[in-house]
Amino acid sequence: MDEGEERAVEESWTADEYGASHEGTVKVLLDDGSTAEPVYFDVGSGGYVPSSSHWSIYDGRSARTPRASAFRAACACGWVGASHVLDWGKVGDQPFHTAAAADADRCMTDWDRHIMEVGESTVPVPERIAELLETLEAEVERYTEESPVGAVKIARRMEISAANLGYWAARKARGAMSPEEVGTALGLSTRQAASLLARFGRWSPYV
Repeated sequence: MDEGEERAVEESWTADEYGASHEGTVKVLLDDGSTAEPVYFDVGSGGYVPSSSHWSIYDGRSARTPRASAFRAACACGWVGASHVLDWGKVGDQPFHTAAAADADRCMTDWDRHIMEVGESTVPVPERIAELLETLEAEVERYTEESPVGAVKIARRMEISAANLGYWAARKARGAMSPEEVGTALGLSTRQAASLLARFGRWSPYV
């Protein structure tokens, strides 16, 4: 990151299968219903201006930090969860990061449900193949205890198999479906789906 570029620290969650396409966060709502802006911190001279959007700083206890009215989960895909109104009477004099942790956890639970719904909307993996993959992973995990380097060799062979299988699958998918359709089928953004196809199909993502 270049000097002078502003950086915001924010709690986020991702699922391995979907990555940045479904990155989840806690969004802070203010009394007027608007989403809180990042809070910037004056650290003196220099071009770097640190900032944070983490829910725990919005306790209203300084002029710089507004007081949160509610939390809600949000996802990079555009989905937003229900609002969880904060009870400031219960917060009292407690540290905000402790008193409001349960509300933030509710947002993560909402996002988890969203990810489950995303999975249900994607192209299904045949049960027999899903079971084979689960069995293979379990066997390799057990073998790792016996021979770590042997497990590395197996992982490498799996990597080669995935590249070979993905090559033809990506090329056939490219000819049959648009990147938007592929993204919907895989639970990915159009951009991430196009990048995945290009990586497996071994063509430039810029063509």
